[in-house]
Amino acid sequence: MAELQTRAAKSLHWYRRREQAAGWLFAAPALVGFFALTMLPMIFSLYWSLTDFNVFKSVTNFIGLDNFKTMFSARDLYFKDSIKATAYYAVLNVPASILFSFAVALMLSSNIRGRGVFRSIFYLPSIIPAVASCMVWVWLLNQQYGLINTALKSIGITPPAWIWSKDTVIPTLVMINMWNTGGTMVIFLAGIMSVPKVYYEALEIDGGNAFHKLIYVTIPMVTPTLFFNTIMAIINSLQVFTQGYIMTEGGPSNASLFYCLYIYREAFQNANMGYACALAWLLFIIILVLTLIVLKSQKKWVYYSDGGR
Repeated sequence: MAELQTRAAKSLHWYRRREQAAGWLFAAPALVGFFALTMLPMIFSLYWSLTDFNVFKSVTNFIGLDNFKTMFSARDLYFKDSIKATAYYAVLNVPASILFSFAVALMLSSNIRGRGVFRSIFYLPSIIPAVASCMVWVWLLNQQYGLINTALKSIGITPPAWIWSKDTVIPTLVMINMWNTGGTMVIFLAGIMSVPKVYYEALEIDGGNAFHKLIYVTIPMVTPTLFFNTIMAIINSLQVFTQGYIMTEGGPSNASLFYCLYIYREAFQNANMGYACALAWLLFIIILVLTLIVLKSQKKWVYYSDGGR
């Protein structure tokens, strides 16, 4: 009996070791990719942020925190502009994209004829390449022959300057971003469709209407989805790049000089790789802090179906 137990224990131990080896084998490509393409570049970037590394210089010197001091000094003429433009964009874009995508998801969750077609229509722009979308919008907003301006003029409305004015460029880019909220809309739609119907039925029995369903059932039940989309919206807004690079080139008057665009200029136009790495690490810290704040706040407003918060 003892011999059989020993053999069974050895077999179980061998099976577990083989199962662990198979797990590590399947995970190896992802782990190698993470360390080679993410972790290792981050380590090099952190080191270079403490140097004056320049592509065209043969000697790289360790300068400590001088790059970070330069950001907040008068020597950097564009840092404050990039922070201001990015913050302005994020403050407008995060609530606008969340509200718009949630409203669209709410409409597409209703029992309407052809809702599958409408879902596809609203989602389709999000899979169009960003560069192509930007070029299309530049043509649509063209002040001389753009389709939107032509339509507005035909009904007697004087169109704004859109992306060619420092006062309207950021709101215009936020408006354009609504075109690409299909992914967020789909996530909201999945959250809304997963709400148990029994809650709506119970509210109907108590005399509740559509507004009561939205306030007391739908919104509380989709707060986990709202929580996720909010974090992603904050990260994406702070990392905005393509619109400023393709549509405005940071103008006019640096009004759309987004932070990532400024990093790109320092790294690939001015060849100041060390300073660009320092800028990138500051952005990483800002995103990390904001994400932790949102994570900390979830206990107060995010509702989970198991009754916890």
